[in-house]
Amino acid sequence: MALTLDLAHIISLTRSRVLQYRDAKGVILLDILPQGQCINAARYCSILDRLKEAIRRKRPGLLRRGVVLQLDNATPHSANLTQQWLQGYGWEILPHPAHSPDLAVGINSLLSRRQKCIDLHGDYVEK
Repeated sequence: MALTLDLAHIISLTRSRVLQYRDAKGVILLDILPQGQCINAARYCSILDRLKEAIRRKRPGLLRRGVVLQLDNATPHSANLTQQWLQGYGWEILPHPAHSPDLAVGINSLLSRRQKCIDLHGDYVEK
């Protein structure tokens, strides 16, 4: 079962960002990145620690079966510190190229629909 961090799930909230880690059953972990902060390898490894604990609580047995993360090649994901963390726990990486055209189309569509919903105060339904 793969866990994905999909760019479509990075949501702006009052100048903070929420990173959503999910699998086919739903959300496993939400991580809020405060305004003005960025993700480096050390912070990302800290997030992975919390993700591992959330998996242990919410998806018993998944850690034994193996975790597959879908990541792009962003610096925090490809840093040596992060790679050592992932190898240390035996987590597999399913690569997904940064700025992939197939992902970008979905993000643009999602953002467009989201903006319409905001502009119409929640009274927007795609037909």
